[in-house]
Amino acid sequence: MANYSIAHIEIPAVDASQAGMFYSEVFGWNIQTNTAHNYVTFQAEGGLRGGFQGPHEKAYQPGRLLVYLATDDIDAALAEIEAHGGKTIVPKTVIPNILEWAIFADPAGNQVGLSRRYNS
Repeated sequence: MANYSIAHIEIPAVDASQAGMFYSEVFGWNIQTNTAHNYVTFQAEGGLRGGFQGPHEKAYQPGRLLVYLATDDIDAALAEIEAHGGKTIVPKTVIPNILEWAIFADPAGNQVGLSRRYNS
């Protein structure tokens, strides 16, 4: 069975660059922008990495942090989740040569992401 460690966190932000500046100035996080995917990422020193999710993203929901769990097989994880009363919210989505991701809801309605990063 996969480890399912926390792999990525997304913070909703209408203006990702402005949000990145805030977290950089207040917490000293390293902020980078992937212009090819219009996605601003952060890396906390000694901590997790993540990104700022804008209104153009499928899973954008103001006021909701989204935690992604690492897995080697998103399809198998979603099948197991659904077999235990969870529900797929966003099916497996592929970002070529970078990663695959999906979002599910647990039986209590909490939304959590799954992520499988491609080896580079």
